[in-house]
Amino acid sequence: MKALSGLALIALSLTLASCGKSDSGNSQPTGEPIAAVAAPAGTSWSTTFNTTPEGQFVMGNPNAKVKLVEYGSYTCSHCRDFSAEASEEIRQMVDTGKMSYEYRNYVRDPIDISTALLARCGGKDIYYPLSEQFFTNQNAMFEKAQALGDARYQTLMSAPPAQRFGQLAAAVGLIDFAKQRGISEDQAKQCLADTAAAEKLAKGVEAANQQYKIEGTPTFILNGVMVENTAAWSALKPKLKQAGL
Repeated sequence: MKALSGLALIALSLTLASCGKSDSGNSQPTGEPIAAVAAPAGTSWSTTFNTTPEGQFVMGNPNAKVKLVEYGSYTCSHCRDFSAEASEEIRQMVDTGKMSYEYRNYVRDPIDISTALLARCGGKDIYYPLSEQFFTNQNAMFEKAQALGDARYQTLMSAPPAQRFGQLAAAVGLIDFAKQRGISEDQAKQCLADTAAAEKLAKGVEAANQQYKIEGTPTFILNGVMVENTAAWSALKPKLKQAGL
């Protein structure tokens, strides 16, 4: 989408990774079968969320033996497809208490940053369902973004930093989408004006690149080790099984 090419106008330092990777690798983690761990009475692990010291949101048993991290982008079609294919089964795996799941925002462009700010706006308890719904809205969001045209997009990106993502989110329908899912307009605008949060997202990309040399999204980290050449659920699922699930 041509309108998304002006990364220099973000006023943040980002390294743009591609969307999608090869599934040709044969990295196969192995491990003994892991015993299930019951969630506290009256709860389920897939509706249990914790915040890490770094401010990330984690679903599931914080002491799970298998820890799955996904670096993903809301403007990546492969990440959208992974969400559609894998979310239900990931929740089922998390509910065993054997695995925790953490979705980390790997922001690639201004619309991605705007979406991430809104997804995080309601806190840890709605972050995952809201993220899944933003993925279902991806095509509609792209259509609105394409309709802006380059001139309108450049105007939005030239706004002061505290206004930039709010104006862009409104223009591509993200604020209205979030309002229909429990985020008030005032709350959404406040989150989108949080330049410190936007800078933290950008710095998270830099840190991920330094630690893991990420080349595309989605990228998966299994117990602290990157799962090479794996982008689709059909490729990742067997590796989770081999890790003991």
